[in-house]
Amino acid sequence: MKNAPEHFDLIVVGGGASGMMAAGRAYEENPNRRILLLEKAKQLGEKLRITGGGRCNITNAEFDTRKLLKHYGEGEQFLYSAFSQFNVKDTFSFFESRGLPLVTQERKRAFPVTEKASDVVQVMEKYVQQTGITIRLNEKVKKIIKNGNLLSGVISNKREYTTNTIILSSGSMSHPETGSTGDSFQWLKDLGHTIITPTPTLVPLSVKEPWVKLLSGVSLTSTKITFLADNIKKFSETGKILFTHFGLSGPLILNSASQVSDLLYSKKVTAQIDMHPEIDLGTLKNKVIEIFKNNPNKLLKNILPEIAPPGLTPAILSILKNHTGSNHTGSTCMVDGDKRINNVTKEEREIIVKLLKNLPLTITGLMDYDRAIVADGGVPLNEIDTKTMRSKIYKNLFIIGDLLHIRRPSGGYSLQLCWTTGFVAGQHAGMTCDL
Repeated sequence: MKNAPEHFDLIVVGGGASGMMAAGRAYEENPNRRILLLEKAKQLGEKLRITGGGRCNITNAEFDTRKLLKHYGEGEQFLYSAFSQFNVKDTFSFFESRGLPLVTQERKRAFPVTEKASDVVQVMEKYVQQTGITIRLNEKVKKIIKNGNLLSGVISNKREYTTNTIILSSGSMSHPETGSTGDSFQWLKDLGHTIITPTPTLVPLSVKEPWVKLLSGVSLTSTKITFLADNIKKFSETGKILFTHFGLSGPLILNSASQVSDLLYSKKVTAQIDMHPEIDLGTLKNKVIEIFKNNPNKLLKNILPEIAPPGLTPAILSILKNHTGSNHTGSTCMVDGDKRINNVTKEEREIIVKLLKNLPLTITGLMDYDRAIVADGGVPLNEIDTKTMRSKIYKNLFIIGDLLHIRRPSGGYSLQLCWTTGFVAGQHAGMTCDL
């Protein structure tokens, strides 16, 4: 390095949700300290801008912290202290006091009332820009400098910095196009921390059947899906499913992905979608018989929208056309969508009803990090003082956000974790950045 290292009291590595919260809170705690926020992307909050499909599921409106923490699996026992310092109510207050009201939707998911992730980013950018924090973009950290049992600085692609305290908030490995490539995992491993190998957890599923492409963009709001391993039923969930050009997504699928991943390890995994979970097979059969009876001269393809959810007709017709089952005579039984209802046989009607209650799919895998909403893995919480988010190995290192190994479902839990751990680390780092 040609130039002498530049010194800051605190360096925050990573300008995402948790990093911006940490930097801003550290400045509030101690405005006289020199704080540097380093981000390797061209702008702050790259991943934040695309969360929730650009709507930004900012938190989950479960104000009972004990109930909320039940959704963090084994992390629950470690997180009470952190959430006692900054909880869901505090998140609401933080954004609404800065002119961005929140609205609560189904499953207690909270969004900005504008439903624009860019508005969330704007609030956070303003939080760190209207301070004395130095922000440097397009600057990638390449190395963390260690001096005995303390960290003393970082080296970026542009210069070297010295510091009293470091907060690492550079994210896990989901959506690598936003800069979340897991660089910090290697640094932390070199520093002596355990790193649990990341796996994409909140992630869509890929399927084998080509007809799925016909349904790209179609969603089912209240649907039951049952997953099987080697034809043995393993678990069922009910909720919203979104069909994509490669398979299945939506809240129900994302929250089932980690369990499906375990099944895929050594077994053939299939799924059955029940389009009418609110009624049993017999009731549905009678409903279909009644509709057929009232429309004898209509074509089957024109009646399907009355018995199947909106948008499913093209796929159902494709499946029926290629059906390989047999009728009572033993011959192949394919169902023609251009057939008039009064010509549909009992066997064909049975096939249709069964399909509505048991749409079969073959799960071929989980989509990779580029489509993952969240990837787990990282530093286990037993190596972190979760009252402060301080490393138990280096007293001037704080680790936050997606760098922590915490499994959580979709629904606002990931961003709440970022707000909470960022706030707690920023507050305590602001107090102690003269170490």
